[in-house]
Amino acid sequence: MRITVIGGTGLIGSRLVDVLERGGHAVVTAARATGVNSFTGEGLEAALDGAQTVVDVSNSSYTDVAGALEFFEASTLNLLTYGAAAGVRHHVALSVVGTTRLARAQGGYFIAKAAQERLIADSGHDYSLVHATQFFEFIRSITETATRGRVAHLADVLVQPMAADDVASAVADTALGEPVNGVVEFAGPEVFGLADLARRELRFRQDEREIVADPLGTYFGARLAERDLLPEAVATIRPTRLHEWQTRAAVPH
Repeated sequence: MRITVIGGTGLIGSRLVDVLERGGHAVVTAARATGVNSFTGEGLEAALDGAQTVVDVSNSSYTDVAGALEFFEASTLNLLTYGAAAGVRHHVALSVVGTTRLARAQGGYFIAKAAQERLIADSGHDYSLVHATQFFEFIRSITETATRGRVAHLADVLVQPMAADDVASAVADTALGEPVNGVVEFAGPEVFGLADLARRELRFRQDEREIVADPLGTYFGARLAERDLLPEAVATIRPTRLHEWQTRAAVPH
């Protein structure tokens, strides 16, 4: 199968390209680094030529509502338009578990992700939306953003995080299957309080900052209920646990 991966040089994209190529598929890695810009349309026609499936794992560098909306709306419309012209039969996009809930909580980034999903769902094209829980790889950056001095105030919510490798394999499985014309959810095998998760990761890295579960804390600007980041009971559970991921990540390559 010929598959174009938008955002193919990023955290998930690079892993996804590797999974698909090892499976014998012809993969076009589309990113600004390879001369393809989904936001402006530069290089898209050539990148999508002959592709049966397009997988969008690109991300906005802006988390405010205006910047994120501009990126996701323009990029998604370009992908749908150029994809239709190229005869793409399956449009796959990576998104976030609980997007609608998070958008209602006024998280600017999640408002933009919800808009992206609506554009795809309303396009008339066959599609699959992959909803994944938060990645282990982002724990430290989330903690950094919430740190003032030596104390990090994190939202008092539950999370069920995944390893980036598991996210990539979930997206690959979805891309290689038939379009579901809806949402498929994936999550990790363990549930943590966000503050406890951050504390475990920092202690593993011998970082002694104080972590506080703050009832008034926000998550990318959204004020959430305790279970808003958790998947539905029908979610597919991927295998990697926190300690396994930490141990694997600590081994030099």
